[in-house]
Amino acid sequence: MELIGSTLTATYARPKTSHFLPAISTMASSYRSPQPALAMNSSANLWRTSNYYKASGVIPSLATIQRENLDLVRAKTMFYPSNRTVLNTRYTPDDWYKSNQYNYRESESSRNSAERLRKDTIRLMQDKEQLTRRTQESTSKNIGERLNDIVFWRSELNHEIDNMVTEIAALTEVKRRLERALAETEGPQQMSQECLYHREKRRSIDLVHDRVEKDLMREVEVIKSCQERMRRHLERAVAQLVSNRAAQHELERDLSDKVTAQRIDNRCHHLRNTSDGISYYRGIERMDPSLSLPDSWSKFTDDNILLSQSERAASHKLRDEIEVLLNTTSNEMWSHFNNVNVAFTNRISETADAKNSLQTHLAKTLQEIFQTEMLIESLKRALKDKESPLKVAQTRMEERTHRPNVELCRDNPHHRLVGEVREIEDTIQRLQERLMEAESTLQTLVKTKVILEHDLSVKANSLFLDQEKCMSMRKSFPSTPRLVGYT
Repeated sequence: MELIGSTLTATYARPKTSHFLPAISTMASSYRSPQPALAMNSSANLWRTSNYYKASGVIPSLATIQRENLDLVRAKTMFYPSNRTVLNTRYTPDDWYKSNQYNYRESESSRNSAERLRKDTIRLMQDKEQLTRRTQESTSKNIGERLNDIVFWRSELNHEIDNMVTEIAALTEVKRRLERALAETEGPQQMSQECLYHREKRRSIDLVHDRVEKDLMREVEVIKSCQERMRRHLERAVAQLVSNRAAQHELERDLSDKVTAQRIDNRCHHLRNTSDGISYYRGIERMDPSLSLPDSWSKFTDDNILLSQSERAASHKLRDEIEVLLNTTSNEMWSHFNNVNVAFTNRISETADAKNSLQTHLAKTLQEIFQTEMLIESLKRALKDKESPLKVAQTRMEERTHRPNVELCRDNPHHRLVGEVREIEDTIQRLQERLMEAESTLQTLVKTKVILEHDLSVKANSLFLDQEKCMSMRKSFPSTPRLVGYT
């Protein structure tokens, strides 16, 4: 196969032997004359010079035997005159001269052909040597360019892997903070539920659905809502970490392949004709172990990097959402915590005021009960004091009924005694009525005292539950750094 632009060389027919030049033993056939052999007598048909040369060219042992026979013939010719007729079968001097001239021409032609062949072959070897060297240099250059491409993509992969490792660490830290913040919400939730449970122990009229209870129920709902959002984002963070690690694995596997390919191509790039370890691998050029083309090769790594960048962007967005969520949930829980505390404070103040008022009214009621009891005692004494005057008046009237005859008259004393008795009886009746009213009032006051005392105990119980049980627990609400997962 000739390269375009190279010098055309002559094509020569070579003998079908295993050597470049024919063997010495087969060169004799090239010296025989192409002239046909001279006609010989019918008596000399048994021996021809051409047969001798053919036999000597094909079977050396037979040629030796014929040469010996020829010597015998010459001897006989020399010494036996009767055999001179054999000389007529020999070549003429002209044939001998022509044969030599032909051999000279053939020799010169062969030498010219050999010289042309040698020069063409040397030029061909030089051209092929230059072509081989240029091809090898071009191949080395291509391998060097390939190494540059591998180094470039390897640096891109290393950079992306570093960014992905940083992102995974950042997302893992945010996830850990989210888990801590989620764990911190258990305390406030339990505290709110215990406050509701304690407030169920309120008695009587204080067992009302007041603002504190509404705010507590709202606080429990808010905490549960925050926990639900945190759990959803936590699941998203776990799934995103899986995706990030999968992308990192693909990058690391691609990087490992790039490192191996770079090591192999670097070794190939430094291979020289004098290097050790080079050998023949017959048919290796027909093997095609590659499964990709340069475009698909670079696209594969580019796709891996783009996938990693996409996962990093999603991870960064999720981290921002988690940060916003932590701040939002912390603010919401703190806001409702403060609202509940304000409601508790107001309710405790109201209950304390009611308790103080009850205590005041109870004190007044007790005082009134005491005065009513004293009044009753006074009325009873007054009624008892009216017994004697009534007895005196009635005794006087009874005694005056024993006056004889005309002396039994309705005089002024009689009228006065009658008026006195009626007056005393009216006084006693009115005192008895007042006594009954006083006793009824006393019963009412006693009943009021009982109610006030019961209500006072209810208020005291409510104050104890709100102030001692609930507010004492609510002093340990987590701080904002703990609610956002920093500590």
